[in-house]
Amino acid sequence: MPVCSTSVTTCHLECCNATAAASCLKLTGEVNMPSSATRGPHCPALLMASLLLFWINSKGDSLLKFISGKKEKEEEEQEEEEAEQEKRIRNILSSRTHAVECVSLLNDVKESKLIGLVQQDKEHALFLYYSHRRMAITGDDVTLDEIIPISYDFSVVEVSSPDELAVVGADTRVRVTFFEEELELKLPFGSHTRLFLSEVNRAWSDVCEQYPKQEPKFDWLTKYRKVSKGARSMRKSIGATNIKMSQMKKSERANSKKEDERSRDSVHESQERVKGEVRDDLIRNSQHILSNKDQMLGMPQFGLRDNLIKCELLKNEDAYTYIQNYSFFLGTYNVNGQNPKESLSPWLASSATPPDFYLVGFQELDLSKEAFLFNDTPKEPEWMLAVYQGLHPDAKYALVKLVRLVGIMLLFYVKKEHAEHISEVEVETVGTGVMGRMGNKGAVAVRFQFHNSDICVVNSHLAAHTDEFERRNQDFKDICRRIQFRQDDPTLPPLTIMKHNVVLWLGDLNYRISELEVDHVKDLVAKKDFETLCNHDQLKRQMDEEVVFVGFTEGEIDFQPTYKYDTGSDQWDTSEKCRVPAWCDRILWRGKSIKQLNYQSHMTLKTSDHKPVSSLLEIGIKVVNDESYKRTFEEIVRRIDRLENDCIPSVSLSQREFHFQDVKFMQHQAQTVTVHNDGQVPCQFEFIQKLDEPAYCKPWLTANPSKGFLAQGASVDIDLEVFVNRSTAPELNSGQQQLEDILVLHLERGKDYFISITGSYLPSCFGSSLSTLCLLREPIQEMPPETVRELSMKSNSDASNPETDKPQEIPKELWMMVDHLFRYAKKQEDLFQQPGLRSEFEEIRDCLDTGSLDTLRILHTVTVVYNKSGSNHSVAEALLLFLDALPEPVVPFSFYPQCLDCCSDSSQCRQIISTLPQCHKNVFNYLTAFLQELLKHSAHNRLDDTILGPIFAGLLFRSPTKQDPTEKRKVKEFFQHFLVQTPSDGDIHDKLPE
Repeated sequence: MPVCSTSVTTCHLECCNATAAASCLKLTGEVNMPSSATRGPHCPALLMASLLLFWINSKGDSLLKFISGKKEKEEEEQEEEEAEQEKRIRNILSSRTHAVECVSLLNDVKESKLIGLVQQDKEHALFLYYSHRRMAITGDDVTLDEIIPISYDFSVVEVSSPDELAVVGADTRVRVTFFEEELELKLPFGSHTRLFLSEVNRAWSDVCEQYPKQEPKFDWLTKYRKVSKGARSMRKSIGATNIKMSQMKKSERANSKKEDERSRDSVHESQERVKGEVRDDLIRNSQHILSNKDQMLGMPQFGLRDNLIKCELLKNEDAYTYIQNYSFFLGTYNVNGQNPKESLSPWLASSATPPDFYLVGFQELDLSKEAFLFNDTPKEPEWMLAVYQGLHPDAKYALVKLVRLVGIMLLFYVKKEHAEHISEVEVETVGTGVMGRMGNKGAVAVRFQFHNSDICVVNSHLAAHTDEFERRNQDFKDICRRIQFRQDDPTLPPLTIMKHNVVLWLGDLNYRISELEVDHVKDLVAKKDFETLCNHDQLKRQMDEEVVFVGFTEGEIDFQPTYKYDTGSDQWDTSEKCRVPAWCDRILWRGKSIKQLNYQSHMTLKTSDHKPVSSLLEIGIKVVNDESYKRTFEEIVRRIDRLENDCIPSVSLSQREFHFQDVKFMQHQAQTVTVHNDGQVPCQFEFIQKLDEPAYCKPWLTANPSKGFLAQGASVDIDLEVFVNRSTAPELNSGQQQLEDILVLHLERGKDYFISITGSYLPSCFGSSLSTLCLLREPIQEMPPETVRELSMKSNSDASNPETDKPQEIPKELWMMVDHLFRYAKKQEDLFQQPGLRSEFEEIRDCLDTGSLDTLRILHTVTVVYNKSGSNHSVAEALLLFLDALPEPVVPFSFYPQCLDCCSDSSQCRQIISTLPQCHKNVFNYLTAFLQELLKHSAHNRLDDTILGPIFAGLLFRSPTKQDPTEKRKVKEFFQHFLVQTPSDGDIHDKLPE
């Protein structure tokens, strides 16, 4: 059996218990599945792909034993035949495979089947499998029944009766015809069927386009005659195809050239007409109004009428849904990089009855540098197995999703009987470490639909240290802003965390107990005076001030702090730092109809310096009543039928001209326009592209939402947001672009409205080129824009006068940041690994752009007087952002291929650097000298070349295209030569500018 892959994205109901038995299936890129594929009886795409992959991944059973049910033969020719069969299947799976579950209808006899569309080169066929059970799990549950080639004589049409079409959400009945053979199938209602039918139609269209130039032969199908019950009909069909093609070819040869051309034109026109009609029929007949909200929101496209129905259904949701309670087990555990050493049952199976859902979060799964740099760890499967073995023994669970970012991991299990009601599963990750990207801190999240409720679960690990609560607040806000889940319809805006009915948030939030001495805290814990301790809890205070977790609820804490203990014991931290006990590990929720049944820590687990925490929630889920839904739907349709008329929709705008004053680099500005539907009918609006422009707005501007639906008399606030980043700053700094744009707001079946956007941008050293900055004698904002524009043009054209335009050796802004770090941060712990504060970055940016050194002096004073390290980390992060925003990296793009070619030769690497443009060479040498100085103090700052190398190599050497792992390794190897000081390097004082 194949080993369980840690990259399994979903497990199929009953196969989850095969995790320990190593029989899960690894879904690789060899099979493309519909993005909307979910689990349960209506999850045929995932099922079919898994079964097909099982054929080629299985090592314990022979391939033919799996397909035909025969025992493995020992003869040598049998082994050769099996190898050839495996090769053929690999060829099939090398291209796209789509599948769907169905029921065949023959003489009023219904049989459960699986039908898959398989492609070999440019030929397609339908593989029909007989399923021995309602939910096929393994290869023994299916038998290859029939193969239908898709040729010019193939057709598939919908034959649903009027009564069936009248029922919303009814299955789709189709008839498959090949020559004189017919097969009637019933396909399940939903997006899987729509996608499958569209792919079948596309395959048939490809045949029509190739005919008669290229005739499908289907030789590859005859090799499967031994394993198919329908081999006889298949051979007859293939033979008939070849005969008919041959006859048509002879007939064409017998005609004159003129008649031949006329005939081909006629056939081509007929093919195009039939092809278009069939395609339209398939699309039209497969796009029903969907039967509940989670399916409806996943539908690829809506017309205005469909949007009206959807809006009214959502508005009247209470009329056709009822609340049913389900139990959710939420658990969080910071494992401090340890391997699982004990059973997790005391934590995961602590409730008397098995919960319906498990959402289990881990932090610090792996603390190694490899996990941090490459996001790969062998500890993932170990903890995954430990969790599976610790689940409640009185129920069977399926693994729905696993998502991990470095050491932050979230596992999502569900009782198998609920799996079929889960859909639209999406995951996202966000790093909030250095530069807001590194994954040592951050969050992972999963969102899904369960019945008619949408749920989002977040597992986060926020910034550490007692006095860094502001950075934790910032991390929370960044996670909420940056986690955005894509929707099945790519034209719809992504969903943020707070757009869900239920939000569950767990993790090591790292908020501490402040203003109390460690002995006092321990004494209060011994007295179980948790109320006094909670009054000093940072998270409680921040929530009371509505700084973070607004609208969230946390249950009463009646257990002792879960951090920090000596590993392997219940004893408080006895290390030199002697951490103050704190409730770092928390679980919160947001939403209606939620009741907490218990909230506790689990002291018996001693693997880590944290104790795991669990919360059992009872959540009311909206479940659809089919009868009520049908009545509501019909009432809405009748009402809309009466309302529909020829009225043209219209809206009024609160404002049509917007000006953004003094926009700065990486500083968000927003204004709001209110759109009010003052017409007689509901309307659908969207910002549309202008002629010859790739998007509806400039890249520095966004409108949120960019499209939407307005009921009659309703209003919507649209945020117009301006944000200049590394990609848009260069052209704004050089004056090549201005903050000017016109948005076109279009109403479907209505007119267009124009919104004017203007702004003034304050140029910045961030996003300016090194050559331009070296020519600037004054701070960039102290110089006239025309002068900056001229110097930028000179730096790009090499037309500067060496007498009047003598450049500085390095940009003064770069020197100011490096000089500050050299003076005050050489011994700073975790430099370049811990993010700074955004407010301090903005002060540093203004200081560099205006030339005010007071800011850096003030930051240094704060560092010394208040013993805060934040300013050093803020300056370090500003330096990284400066390098990242350079339009041309320190090592210019043109030198990048040479660097890759000679990465292993130190002398050639140094030779390349010596040929860089002068200012680029100076900056490279200056930075490497600074990094060498930092490495001299590694005993204090805990830095080494394996940390600094990847961080700075990725900034100094940037590929014109996306870097692959090999390039990253070579760039790191190239830069490694310069982190080791040689006698010829000198020190940083030799690199100082004049």
